[in-house]
Amino acid sequence: MSELIIRSIAKDDVFACLSIYNYEVEHGVATLDLEPRTLEEWREWYNAHSDEHHPIIVGTIDDVVVGYASLSPYRLKDAFKSTVELSIYIHQDYRGQGVATRLMEHILEMAKADTMIHNVVSVITAGNEGSTKLHNRFGFTYCGLTPEVGFKHGKYQDTETYVLLV
Repeated sequence: MSELIIRSIAKDDVFACLSIYNYEVEHGVATLDLEPRTLEEWREWYNAHSDEHHPIIVGTIDDVVVGYASLSPYRLKDAFKSTVELSIYIHQDYRGQGVATRLMEHILEMAKADTMIHNVVSVITAGNEGSTKLHNRFGFTYCGLTPEVGFKHGKYQDTETYVLLV
C-alpha cells in the first residue's frame, strides 16, 4: 500500500466523502440513514464544519480519498458546546489496512489540542466489531446500548455509545 496522507478536507473532496458515506447507506449499517445523501446535502455538511472546533480530515492514498473523520456538534444546546460527536468512514476497498486507526489518532490529537473540547462521543451500530475494537484501543469508555433504535435492512438495529474525555 502506498503512503497514507492525512490532511484537512478540501472542497474538492466532498464528492469522494459522499460516495464513501452513501456506500454505507446502501450496503451497511454504520449509518442508519436509509436514503443516500445528495451532493447539496453533503456540501451543507462540509460548510457546517467550517469552524476550528468541528474539523473534517481525509486520508488519501495516491491522491484518492480512502476515508474521512469528522467532529460534529453533539447537540445544538449551548450546554453541549464542549462535546463533539466523532464519525469515521472508510472506503470499502481500504478497510482493515490501518486507515481508520491513523484517522482516529489524528482527529483525537486535534480534539485534545482544542481547549474547548472536553468530551468525544461516538455512536456505533451494535455488531460493528471493527469500530468497537478501534474505540477500545483508543481508550473510549462504553456507556451503554440503545436497543432497537433504528430499522434498516429488514431488522431493528441497536446502537452503542462510547465516550472519551480529552
